Amino acid sequence: MEASFQRARRPEQKNQRRETILAAAGDLARASGVAWVSLGDIAAAVGLAKSNVLRYFGTREEIYLQLTMREGADWAAAAGAALHGASGFSAAAAALADAYADRPLYCDLTTHAETMLEHNVSVAVLEVYKRWAIDTYFTLGRQLTTACPELTGTDGASLVMAASAFVAKLFPLTRPSAALRELYDRKPEIARVFPPFRPTLQHMIAATAAGLPATH
Repeated sequence: MEASFQRARRPEQKNQRRETILAAAGDLARASGVAWVSLGDIAAAVGLAKSNVLRYFGTREEIYLQLTMREGADWAAAAGAALHGASGFSAAAAALADAYADRPLYCDLTTHAETMLEHNVSVAVLEVYKRWAIDTYFTLGRQLTTACPELTGTDGASLVMAASAFVAKLFPLTRPSAALRELYDRKPEIARVFPPFRPTLQHMIAATAAGLPATH
């Protein structure tokens, strides 16, 4: 803990401290999972009292919503770049799935966005996040139509939203509890029911994409 807290007064100082807090929150989440990181953990990691962290972010959840948008922008850029060379439902699904699977922190944040991170934040913060999410869905949705001309931009946005929902269900299976890992070791027939993340996500996205044109 800082012996004497020095408040950041200049804009660049405030921005630097916010970046330090976000970086610490991301490192902690990578190590132990978003759900297990408290505001106190973040404060300790940056050497501040919790009350001082709250000078820069309203709540712990706001910190992680900010990280969701940052990590999500990186994910969307990677998925969009991969879509430029993609053709067909399978290739488009691989572009989305690979971008997710290569970014476990974003997968973890996606898993908790609606159930945890959208709670205990202000309306203003939530509006910024929701507008970012909608813009991301529709921007990637339009890019999907290049690889899959059978889809409309709205179809593409729906597919991105579906992919996010699949991640929220599938990604936790990649981080079983100690007891669940022991169960899998003892009962491999149970473990086999839960397939590997990346190929399963790709298959589910591709199957959903293939069904979308038939809805018109």
